[in-house]
Amino acid sequence: MNAESPPAGAPSGASAEPRLAGAAGAAVSARGVVKRFGRAAALRDLDLDIAAGAGLAVLGDNGAGKSTLLRLLAGLARPSKGRIEVDGRPASHRDSRARLGFVGHATALAPSLSVRENLLFAARLHGLPDARRRADQRVESEGLAELAERPARALSRGQAQRAAIARALIHDPALVLLDEPYTGLDAASAERLATRLAEIRAAGRTLVVVTHDPSALAGLVDGAVRLAAGRLESA
Repeated sequence: MNAESPPAGAPSGASAEPRLAGAAGAAVSARGVVKRFGRAAALRDLDLDIAAGAGLAVLGDNGAGKSTLLRLLAGLARPSKGRIEVDGRPASHRDSRARLGFVGHATALAPSLSVRENLLFAARLHGLPDARRRADQRVESEGLAELAERPARALSRGQAQRAAIARALIHDPALVLLDEPYTGLDAASAERLATRLAEIRAAGRTLVVVTHDPSALAGLVDGAVRLAAGRLESA
């Protein structure tokens, strides 16, 4: 993986590809990935390896291809050329998608459902046997009690972001993909998110975060890659 130095505050000497014994995360591999939209190439000849249990920040200017890369890793889009695998399966495979939690630019909450109902729907979608209890636990652990019965369409941007993050984590995914997760969050919510990301890392999950502010991920990732015009830049 072409990795930059870790963001300021990351553990000294941390590698961008740690090999963690017994990691519960998922390994990600991309080879020769190209993604085109018409004649425009959003990603060009991209090779990337993320070890199970690693934490990676994806940096770059607007339009560099960061969000496109995250959607490909999530199996929500397919490469025009090349392959992306999660633990040896295509990223678009049902088993791969079942093991990941994803938050993109759009929260994708069901607007007519309450926050609690959105979490319950997600828990049932993932086949959790204790779906209602899991949804209630997430409401409490993510500080959403005051919003639990509010329909998603009535939430502010920051509130919707909090609910979307809770939904993405409800099934304890092996691979967590977050696109600018701090967008719209107040200080208390940002601190809660940082705590949650630290717990994800401590549990050996794999974490990939698109960000314009690597300092927000200090100590939470092992390294970073930078995209420029759809290509990975060397360190």
